[in-house]
Amino acid sequence: MINVTPKAVAKIKEAMAKNEVVGGLRLGVQGGGCSGFSYLCKFDPQARPSDKVFDYDGVKVFVDPKSYIYLHGLTLDYKESLLESGFVFENPNAKKSCSCGTSFSV
Repeated sequence: MINVTPKAVAKIKEAMAKNEVVGGLRLGVQGGGCSGFSYLCKFDPQARPSDKVFDYDGVKVFVDPKSYIYLHGLTLDYKESLLESGFVFENPNAKKSCSCGTSFSV
């Protein structure tokens, strides 16, 4: 399972409306980054046949099978502070992550 907090859902909806996106948000993992793997987060017009598809209050999230191995149990949140704001990946599978929070190792 992938979890998306209500705050993250609201920000995704806002971005999709602003950019006139139809489809959903693709979450994935790719090689690279400071710690070995980096998160992929982009809009996609539709799910692929092998994707796991999750629906959060009308926001569809697509995850390919290989990425799901590393993202199972992930919580996608959105945090705001005086210094920065953005999506935060809380991944229980990550043994180590870089200080920017966009890459990890297992």
